[in-house]
Amino acid sequence: MSAARGDTVVIFTEDADWHTRNLKAAIERTGLAVVVLSLNDCGFAIGGTAHGLMLPGFGDTLPVAAFVRLIAKGTTEQITARLGLLHALRELGVKVMNDARAVERCVDKSMTSFLIATAGLPTPRSFVGEDREAMQALVDEAPGDMVLKPLFGAQGKGIRRIPARTALPEPDKVGGVYYLQDFVTQPGGEARADAPYQDWRVFVVGGQVAAAMIRRSPRWITNIHQGAIGEAAPPDAEAFDYAVRATAAVGADYAGVDLIEDARGGFQVLEVNSMPAWKGLQKTTEIDIAGRLARHVVEVLGSTRTTSESAISRPAVSLTPAR
Repeated sequence: MSAARGDTVVIFTEDADWHTRNLKAAIERTGLAVVVLSLNDCGFAIGGTAHGLMLPGFGDTLPVAAFVRLIAKGTTEQITARLGLLHALRELGVKVMNDARAVERCVDKSMTSFLIATAGLPTPRSFVGEDREAMQALVDEAPGDMVLKPLFGAQGKGIRRIPARTALPEPDKVGGVYYLQDFVTQPGGEARADAPYQDWRVFVVGGQVAAAMIRRSPRWITNIHQGAIGEAAPPDAEAFDYAVRATAAVGADYAGVDLIEDARGGFQVLEVNSMPAWKGLQKTTEIDIAGRLARHVVEVLGSTRTTSESAISRPAVSLTPAR
């Protein structure tokens, strides 16, 4: 039997950065305790602990919930083990936000695009393959420019715009996988000084839009980390509906959804981020985004708690081998 530390939430991250500090403080304001851990320091202890996991400071107990802020880069084996631990926590009844399934679906942009389209949401044509010749033919036959993205990537890093008949890079430059997506022409065509490129970041928490911003840039890459400027977005029923549905499509509790307006004035869903930053977004709104995340944790757990509440215990399967 193992006890759940009913007053404790784990934040998995690699850096006690602004996001972690704000989220920790927001969760603590609800009366829950917070422990910050790196997944690198955790692992499996089958036969060593009652629940079969190694969580520093927890022993035979479990957190009541876990919040995944960052997963460090690593080898295939390291990433598999870290995601395996998140899968195991979910199997043990710990609420993980976002759980390993959602993280896997969002990290792999091909699966994200597939799930968005399968959910009936508008999204640019996307092609993923390993054969450079076959992917080059798609570029050459495309009705317009395409965008080459790293299959695993964030913050606009490594993205390239590929005009028709432009030679694709060698496979070793793209990790052996080509992810191609149609370039979306925005209303009014190419950006001008008075009409820069723009897209939307919509932050969804618990099936509701918490906040949204429009990111504007003179360059076609509109990530805040690439120099774009964010401003509060007006409420838009279509954009918000698409963002909520896209978040549900990947199975995420919270997400940062990127959308873009096309030449016809409608929205298309570009990406869903399962570990989104929100510092840039927070600067555009008075809504306490970390507070919304903390409240969602409490709501999911089913009741508010105070620091005076005693720890809640619950049965768990013992993974100690019989002797």
